[in-house]
Amino acid sequence: MLPVLVMAAALWGIGAAMGAPRRQRWIMIAALWAAVVAVQLLLPAGHPVRAATGASPAPWLLLGGFAALVLAYAAGLQRLRERAAARAAPAAGPAGAVGERAGSGGNSFSPAELERYARHIVLREIGGTGQKRLKRARVLVIGAGGLGAPVLTYLAAAGVGTIGVIDDDVVENSNLQRQVIHPEAAVGTPKVASAQAAIMAQNPYVSVRPYERRLTAEIAADLFGDYDLVIDGSDNFDTRYLANATAVMKGKPLISGALSQWEGQVSLFDPARGGPCYECIFPERPAPGLAPSCAEAGVLAPLPGVVGAMMAVEAVKVLTGAGAPLRGRMLIYDALYAETRGIALAPRADCPVCGGRGTAAG
Repeated sequence: MLPVLVMAAALWGIGAAMGAPRRQRWIMIAALWAAVVAVQLLLPAGHPVRAATGASPAPWLLLGGFAALVLAYAAGLQRLRERAAARAAPAAGPAGAVGERAGSGGNSFSPAELERYARHIVLREIGGTGQKRLKRARVLVIGAGGLGAPVLTYLAAAGVGTIGVIDDDVVENSNLQRQVIHPEAAVGTPKVASAQAAIMAQNPYVSVRPYERRLTAEIAADLFGDYDLVIDGSDNFDTRYLANATAVMKGKPLISGALSQWEGQVSLFDPARGGPCYECIFPERPAPGLAPSCAEAGVLAPLPGVVGAMMAVEAVKVLTGAGAPLRGRMLIYDALYAETRGIALAPRADCPVCGGRGTAAG
């Protein structure tokens, strides 16, 4: 086999020296391979030419099959890139335009962005139009902890152009068991700063707005007004009720998640578009001790990742118009028994926050 391999290398080198295109050089290599296989199949065993070229057709046939698989994969990948570019082009403005970076709301993708988001663009439900909606979208995430960590990570990976994150806490060693956006080196630093660094390292084509403070009634309305969608990953009821009341007042959809030990829940509260609000479903805070915190009751390490990823999925659906979001429904995941169930939710006519607005809209 060695003489054939040397001959193949020589053909490649001669072709390169003469400036032959790579395609032509590969054709020459393929012709050499076909000649060797023909020799192995046509000449009798023991023939000196056959002996000099390997004595058996099996290695050459295996080599040819492997090369065919590699070439087929490369061709498929190239077609995928071309298809992604073609589907994104109608929503991306003039041909050849360079996309704006850092979530600036531009209407075009750079070549690197097209490749990055190719698996989204080829999805029929998202496509180039949906990916542009993600690029232009502004999403506020409340909390950079257990739920906020996967939500922020997947919003950035999905290409949401502007991501706000508000949290007044710092990274603690006990957070690292489940808050995977924070490395050990970030212990003692603000969570929003740690999250921002992780997001920008993951996707430099998005913009992050960190707010190192607690969400309060004084700032909530102005803050929510800057965003298209709010995601609540907080761990206390005061923040949840404030986020709900503000989202209703500003007409913003609110994706809310919660965790406890082995179980999590996700829903989309959106009275402006026919669904109930959070207070329709939870009109009163639970009595002390009935809803212990993660610090008190514990929580399974991967659970926030599962539930947070579900929240990110709902965000992508809301922003792109894909599928059926959890508006008027709650998804409950029980990790201990590997069960998922859905519950229908209805607006409450006497709700003091939304007034059952979703009843009329539905």
